[in-house]
Amino acid sequence: MTDASLSELGAFAHVARHRGFQRAADALGVSRSSLSHAVKALERRLGVRLLHRTTRSVAPTEAGEQLLQRLAPLLQELDDLLDTVSHGEDELVGTLRINANQGGARWLLMHAIPVFLQRHPRVAVDLVTDGRLVDIVAEGFDAGVRLAEAVPKDMVAVHFGGDTRFVAVASPGYLAVAGAPSTPAELMSHRCIRQRLPSGKRYRWELEKGNREIALDVPGALCLDDSGLMVEAASAGLGVAYVPEPFARQALDSGALRLLLEDWTPAIPGLCLYYASYRHVPAPLKAFVAVVREATREPHGAD
Repeated sequence: MTDASLSELGAFAHVARHRGFQRAADALGVSRSSLSHAVKALERRLGVRLLHRTTRSVAPTEAGEQLLQRLAPLLQELDDLLDTVSHGEDELVGTLRINANQGGARWLLMHAIPVFLQRHPRVAVDLVTDGRLVDIVAEGFDAGVRLAEAVPKDMVAVHFGGDTRFVAVASPGYLAVAGAPSTPAELMSHRCIRQRLPSGKRYRWELEKGNREIALDVPGALCLDDSGLMVEAASAGLGVAYVPEPFARQALDSGALRLLLEDWTPAIPGLCLYYASYRHVPAPLKAFVAVVREATREPHGAD
């Protein structure tokens, strides 16, 4: 039997999961040296090395991996207990920070956040829209929202809103003059509204039909970095745009835009709310996940 402290065990678990002292320190909001001292103290108490340390990486030893597998669920259970005792089952408090792309933020605002705030009035929601795919742990977010294909593999992903697709659209006025492209190759002779990615690069339009996949660096005099603005530009007759279908839905329904190349724009897995699998899941986030799941089961969940 040892007198290893809970803080030492928690420090080890975080460093092992993050595979680094600095990353773990950033996630916890503590100093790197405090984590290092705690892990060294735990190793002295147990009389065994728990982590392999190099200048480039940190990884659990065999003994460390055995301890981590048994320790992680115990720490999770303890955190759950403390959440319940501190706030009660039905009274959650705190701030829930979510990083989302524009489409995800719009869906959450329409279908999940109003219900969540009504149920848990003492929880504040800090929703940040960002085109970049950020490291949610390093930047202090509880969860992120992105298309399923962009979610990091080590995250827990909760799908919502159904499948989606990107669509090529143009106004009737533009098509009356320029004609409608019948193949992706014909886009190269059209005026296209290009997209600038958060990285600064231009997005290559990705189209797919059966086993054929095409990525086009389309021509065009106008480049934008916002899907809503691209829809407005296309509706104004400035060219062909390629945008997520929800952004263009209203303009399509009103007739301001028409779909092009439908057989080249299949549905893809849609949005996911995701969070770190190796961190304690705060009670507000658990409650928010439950609301998102409920909203997805409702008829409007695929809007």
